[in-house]
Amino acid sequence: MFDQALQAFNEALVTVMTITGPLLGIALVVGLIIGVFQAATQIQEMTLSFLPKAAAMAAVLFFAGPWFLHVLVQFAMTIFQQAGTVHP
Repeated sequence: MFDQALQAFNEALVTVMTITGPLLGIALVVGLIIGVFQAATQIQEMTLSFLPKAAAMAAVLFFAGPWFLHVLVQFAMTIFQQAGTVHP
């Protein structure tokens, strides 16, 4: 039972990293590009990086959203199937 719980926890962590990885990665890359642009132009406006990050993350969600949903559905199906086989 403990092994099944650890396996489910491991699958949950992998699923979370699979879904949040691209979103956090694109936010990091866009933030770095905006930071370099701000350093080069000496524009020190904190709100300047918000809109490009939000737009980039929205684009990732738009294009990768169906894949994210597929990963979540597969995880949920796996967990529900394993829930019926748990032995106390």
